[in-house]
Amino acid sequence: MPTKSKFYKRLLIWRYKYISEKNFVFLLSLVIGLLAGLISVFVKNITFAIEAVFEKGILLSENSIYFILPIIGLFLVYLFVKYVSKKPSGHAIPSILFSLSKRDGIINKKNIYFPLITAPITVGFGGSVGLLGPAILSASAVSSNLGRLLHVDRKTRSLLIACAASGAIASIFKSPIAAIIFAIEIFSLDLTFASLLPLLIASVSSVITSYFFLGDSVLFNFTVSEKFAIKDTLFYILLGIGTGVASIYFSKIYFGITSFFNRFKSAKHRLIIGGLAIGVMLFFIPPLYGEGFGFINNLMLGNDIEALGNTPFDAHLDNIWIVIGLLFGITIFKAIAMTTTFAAGGTGGIIIPTLVMGSALGNVVAKVINNCGLGFSVSEANFTLIGMAGLIAGVLHAPLTAIFLIAEITGGYELFVPLMITASMSFIINKNGLDHTIYTKELLEKGALLTQDKDKSVLTLMKLDAVIEQDFIQLHPEMTLGEMLRDGVSKSSRNLFPVTDSDNIFVGIILLDDIRTVMFDQSLYNSTTVETFMHQAPEYIIYEKDSMQDVMQKFQDSNAWNLPVIKENKYFGFVSKSKLLTAYRKELINFTT
Repeated sequence: MPTKSKFYKRLLIWRYKYISEKNFVFLLSLVIGLLAGLISVFVKNITFAIEAVFEKGILLSENSIYFILPIIGLFLVYLFVKYVSKKPSGHAIPSILFSLSKRDGIINKKNIYFPLITAPITVGFGGSVGLLGPAILSASAVSSNLGRLLHVDRKTRSLLIACAASGAIASIFKSPIAAIIFAIEIFSLDLTFASLLPLLIASVSSVITSYFFLGDSVLFNFTVSEKFAIKDTLFYILLGIGTGVASIYFSKIYFGITSFFNRFKSAKHRLIIGGLAIGVMLFFIPPLYGEGFGFINNLMLGNDIEALGNTPFDAHLDNIWIVIGLLFGITIFKAIAMTTTFAAGGTGGIIIPTLVMGSALGNVVAKVINNCGLGFSVSEANFTLIGMAGLIAGVLHAPLTAIFLIAEITGGYELFVPLMITASMSFIINKNGLDHTIYTKELLEKGALLTQDKDKSVLTLMKLDAVIEQDFIQLHPEMTLGEMLRDGVSKSSRNLFPVTDSDNIFVGIILLDDIRTVMFDQSLYNSTTVETFMHQAPEYIIYEKDSMQDVMQKFQDSNAWNLPVIKENKYFGFVSKSKLLTAYRKELINFTT
């Protein structure tokens, strides 16, 4: 009986023989869509089961349990990370984008199951984050490792990861078109038939999986009843401006709170401070608990009191301006609660909190318009929907995803015009206010961000190690000309020689042209040294700091053909312009075919 390895090899041979590469990718996208659907259903059901237990208010009053639960959940996540995973999984989308740009689309196997444990605990115990990010990370890790197992190339592996992300979104929201657009906008995929069809297959198979396990239930049980009226155009522009400003606030709060918590080196200190802060916010603002889908649904159905839950202001909720103030408070504090959950060690995503914050802001704007005493009247439900689209467009820099997501999950295609107005306004304002998103800031700083700019993306995909050459004979400043010719020039096939001291510190460079006129003058062999002929390099490549974009720019600025590489302050090798351009051309061909 053949061994497992032999069977596996035979299976690969059979695949190469009978299944074309194109059809094989289609088949894989179908499988990945099914798996992404299963993962999404699993993570949702586990979280809902945890929340269902605590909704009964075991032992404590409702608001009291809101106060204590988050720190318990964060402590459980802390124990899991410390004793099981040993390392936090990181934020989902940035981790995936880094893997695509710097690790050839290879994602650690641990990310298959770690988010499925830590995310339900975080959200189920009250962490104010979403489940979509962890579901995307888990599904992407499955697709990455399946691609490795089946020996697909990097480009196909990247496409399969996008299929996994698309499948997870399609399953959770039952919105296959928005899922495809998300993969294209966030992962910077080229919109070609070769990439579009696998994304479509993955999205559809994932949606079918969701229907099979969850039936035809949807997250937002709402049907648009009031269509777009041209007289409301100015108000939708106003909402777009508001969501644009709010999206900048959302991002700045995220960066600011993250920076604050990074000052605490101890994970325990971050847990305690963050857990208490979340508990206090939930005690006074119960809708911040968990993801917040119930809050959104209540707003769209006009159940303002039920959406707000039990608050210290219950006796005053007959005053509409108190209601407006509380809803605006949710708009302000959702970003704070979400980021604090992350900073304290929780696991989750930002997309659903963004929807919650956008729904609250949209509803606030509509209520202000309707109650300002000027005789205006707009649909609060429609503004709630479109507020979500506006904030998604701004926070993620993904306006098309925002438009189609809200249209699909609510059947609100009648609102396409106001969706486009608000989403585009929000995107423009945020894009002009911030060059990066929550997803891309850290990647941009690392030089690991893929964009629609092919030149920058190709340079991002290239690795410095692949173009460093180290077959150079090193010289030392005190060597005589004779020693240099005997031990260096005569044994080297290069016309370039690095000069280093006894500690391997780079001190200069000698070209064969520098000594060509004196190399046969024996009278100088013992009287002159390497130090006499060496000169400084026009630029230096710092291994730990410089990205491939920096390297290319240094060649352009210096007009040099070779530049030394310094690693840990010591000489490490050279990069030649010819090898760099050859590697660039090869990567460009791989990227565009």
